[in-house]
Amino acid sequence: MPFEARFLHGAPVMVDHTPGSAIAAGTVVITNDTPRVAHLDIPASTLGALASGGGVYEMVGDGAIAADKKVYWDDVNNKVTLTASTNKIFGVTVTACAANNGLCQVRHDPGA
Repeated sequence: MPFEARFLHGAPVMVDHTPGSAIAAGTVVITNDTPRVAHLDIPASTLGALASGGGVYEMVGDGAIAADKKVYWDDVNNKVTLTASTNKIFGVTVTACAANNGLCQVRHDPGA
């Protein structure tokens, strides 16, 4: 599976997580309605950690998204989007996404 969130920089806050199935590094995981990011592979049933905010990640956007926009994690299409609906807030874009499937930088801030 290609990455969903590639860590670039920042000081992410890590929280413990024990997954029921294996999680690959770069995967966005929804826990308690909050998107978190695995920085390392976590084997099934093994204590690991997920980033709960504080970092900047390279991510795929679902269309043209300007910088400084609140974006949500679309867990079905594995992209950030401007559409809130049932998606969970991921953070705020640092750079623009040029078009669908374009890459942009996003500051992980689920409380934005």
